[in-house]
Amino acid sequence: MALPFVMVLPLLIIVAAGVYYIYNEVTHYMSKSLVRNKVVVITDAVSGVGTECAQLFHKAGARLVLCGMSWDKLESLFDSLTTDADPRETFAPKLVILDFSDMDSIEDVVAEVLECYGCLDVLVCNSSVKLKAPVQSTSLEMDRNIMDINYFGPSTLAKGVLPTMISRRSGHILLVNSIQGRLAIPFRSSYAASKHAAQAFFDCLRAEVEEYGIIVSTISHTFINASDPVGEPAPKRNALAAFIARQMTHGLRPSVLANEVMQTGWRAGASACLVLSCEDYSGGINALNMMHSVSEWVNEPCIKQHIWRIV
Repeated sequence: MALPFVMVLPLLIIVAAGVYYIYNEVTHYMSKSLVRNKVVVITDAVSGVGTECAQLFHKAGARLVLCGMSWDKLESLFDSLTTDADPRETFAPKLVILDFSDMDSIEDVVAEVLECYGCLDVLVCNSSVKLKAPVQSTSLEMDRNIMDINYFGPSTLAKGVLPTMISRRSGHILLVNSIQGRLAIPFRSSYAASKHAAQAFFDCLRAEVEEYGIIVSTISHTFINASDPVGEPAPKRNALAAFIARQMTHGLRPSVLANEVMQTGWRAGASACLVLSCEDYSGGINALNMMHSVSEWVNEPCIKQHIWRIV
């Protein structure tokens, strides 16, 4: 006798949830085992996402090179990673000062990074600076600073490590970008422009270096709810700005994004990932609804985006 539909549906949901759980556990285990002994460089390792990434890769046995602007913060992160760590299972991280606002120093930074282990397997470009301001209030100097940190810095660093990866015919360059590298919202003109530029650069790079066995991935996340934008002006809020601010209380947690970085780091065929709030699903939906509402508000064509992951 066939089971009624009311009983079949819950069973299907339970089975699907079980399969999804097993898949997550398997991929998490594989990502940890496949990064062991790999040389992983993380930029802006002292940020919320960078610290979470450092902890995951360190526990998985990767040889870390942690980059950041503050030596004191890097040392503090070093202490937190090495305290109570098993030296038989983990490696003490190497520390390198990196400031993307000082483009003249990038060449020396590349040399210092390569001197740590003589090569690198994974480069995680995580550095980013945010700005929320009306277009007319944003100076050219601020525009250039944002472009240096969000676009010229990561692209120049990637160019610097490419010869080593090409000679070894292996390597993985991973850009932690933003959904605003694909979509744009008001009061984020400079930030969205820099993220669009970075997205285009790494998309082109992916096609160019594929023949050398080098993988290039991008992760485009929604708003991160654990940290405030750095050094952003406080323009007078109108109704639209207040609406956007309310929606930004939702978003992606750094630990969830770091886990995605870890999993993307070992995917052999990863091309690009679009990650919305996995842990707080409603946050991702609200972020997309916000963009849809904004597009209607400013009389632009309706933009509908779905939650997807391209692999």
